[in-house]
Amino acid sequence: MAKRVALVLALLAASGAGGAELTEKARPVFHSGVDLINLNVCVTDGRNRYITDLAEADFAILEDGVRQQVSLFSRRKLDLSLVIMIDTSASMEQKLPVARAAALRLVAAMGPADTVEVIQFNDRASVLEPFTSDRPALERAIAATSASGATSLYTALYVALKDLARQRQTGELRRYAIALLSDGQDTSSRVSDERVLELARRNEVVVYAIRPRSNEIPVDGKGAGEADYFLSVLGRDTGGQAFFPASLGELNGVYDQIAEELRSEYSLGYVSSNATRDGRWRRIGILTPGQPGLQVRHRPGYFAPRGQ
Repeated sequence: MAKRVALVLALLAASGAGGAELTEKARPVFHSGVDLINLNVCVTDGRNRYITDLAEADFAILEDGVRQQVSLFSRRKLDLSLVIMIDTSASMEQKLPVARAAALRLVAAMGPADTVEVIQFNDRASVLEPFTSDRPALERAIAATSASGATSLYTALYVALKDLARQRQTGELRRYAIALLSDGQDTSSRVSDERVLELARRNEVVVYAIRPRSNEIPVDGKGAGEADYFLSVLGRDTGGQAFFPASLGELNGVYDQIAEELRSEYSLGYVSSNATRDGRWRRIGILTPGQPGLQVRHRPGYFAPRGQ
């Protein structure tokens, strides 16, 4: 959803002058009550290499097909609040050592002002360590994961999204992301997949979902394709990605890629030219007209505000 203008001004005040940041002359003037649509944008070339040296003029933002004026542009990396979610259902027992090692690599890649929460989930979701920058505490939490029980994937995601929503209420301008590892289908949640997807679309949270391939046995008549589809949609609709490594041995590379992407994002923002506060979904497109061949990934839209 949109961030209030106070948060925008906080970012502008924190930005330095120069080509990578907004200059004093370029800073827009906002009026009280204006909503800024804030976007974390990742750009890659044809070889899937991250492009980090684009300028504001290289981007064009469209909302429902209408060109919007860029009000905020920065290559300055905002601090991050990240939830690391690890599936600890019974099927993960032999896989946990590799999963722990990969999660530790992700923690090691975080900046000093980044905060991380560790959640394990089986038939219930358990917060092993709330948001903190204390790396030894995070390492202990990851080491404490243990496998048993069924898989309540949707419930765990719902809990993580709610935790991040509370983080956003602090008013601090940050990035928010979830790194989720699960090896199977949901088997015990009372929360539906559609409810989770709707909540994810309403939050400015990027989700990276990882499900290693294996020879799954269908559960309750449902095959692995359903889990793959849900995770793919979740990644796409939040501006993240879904990864399906062929083996556990590829997990380190996947977590390394997530860490690199989080270091390579642009922050773009605009005030919508559509002032109607109808609560409807608005589709966002971001192009790089002068840079052919680049792939731009971002959340595909947002729900307009309601009310006055």
